[in-house]
Amino acid sequence: MKSLVLTVFFLLELAAMIAFGYWGYHIETAGVVKVGLAIAVPLVVIVMWGMFLAPKASYPVFAYPTRSALKLLVFVLAFAALYASGQATYAVLFLVISVITVGTVFMKNWHHI
Repeated sequence: MKSLVLTVFFLLELAAMIAFGYWGYHIETAGVVKVGLAIAVPLVVIVMWGMFLAPKASYPVFAYPTRSALKLLVFVLAFAALYASGQATYAVLFLVISVITVGTVFMKNWHHI
């Protein structure tokens, strides 16, 4: 079960980055700005995740409930990005899977995820 949850968690992280990029590209603005946002927003989230939330983070958030809450916050923001981009069905599906996965990790007390 743990391997399955780890795989889903990783796929959620990738999907969140795609959602942020999709949102950035679908902002109503000039083409250059769209491309910039589509690249910059996921890149910033990746760097922040790697610094604070990844299992081998440079500056890990050690408080377990806080760490889980921050990961869920990133997923909720990805949901909001998808929803704002007009992808309500995918957004809701993403949110449901995110809540179930983060809840499972929290309930199983797997601190390193």
